[in-house]
Amino acid sequence: MNYLYPSFAVRFNLAYLFISDITTMKKIFWYFIALTLFTSCLGFKELPVEYDYSYRGNFKRYRTFSIMKPLGVVDSTMTNAVIEKSIIARMKFLGYKQATSKPHLIVGFKMYSDSLKFNGYDQPDIEAWVKTQNEDLDYHKKKLDMKSGTLLIQFFDRRQNRSVWQGYATTLYGGIDFNNQRHLRNAVISILDKYRFWAEGFVEGQEVKETEL
Repeated sequence: MNYLYPSFAVRFNLAYLFISDITTMKKIFWYFIALTLFTSCLGFKELPVEYDYSYRGNFKRYRTFSIMKPLGVVDSTMTNAVIEKSIIARMKFLGYKQATSKPHLIVGFKMYSDSLKFNGYDQPDIEAWVKTQNEDLDYHKKKLDMKSGTLLIQFFDRRQNRSVWQGYATTLYGGIDFNNQRHLRNAVISILDKYRFWAEGFVEGQEVKETEL
């Protein structure tokens, strides 16, 4: 399980992308410059983050996403325009297309204003695991005591009808202020920095046929 990484604005793991041509490298370079300027303007400060994932996740094959919309009575802890906008911006930066029909991933979130005890897992780093994609590993549970003001973001595989990735964060000095737009953007960037998978075919500049996974 990972707690802290170098700042998103100064770290970009190009080795993981297996870039093989100059055109792609230029493309990634300009994305990196744009993101650096974007996060600098926001005054980004990375928060401590935990994340878990499913050994059934097809992380190298997802291409489309949508934002989860609560059914029935609207839950105010699961709807927030700033969080939604930040998630959409991050996913599009990674090359995912927002879809209204049969998305590969459904992204949901929840804001916890009170402290809570959370069940997490001790797992290999996701980048290390994805090289083998061993589905037979055991899940080793651990208890987490989260401070007040916790943001949880979950990725659901629509076809499998299961959560395949989730990240959650608080601040080092107290809870996230959900009425503070800067706090919210920082939290989303910090959490989704731990999800480092480009949409299938995006880095290579390939058009991937839209089929079910």
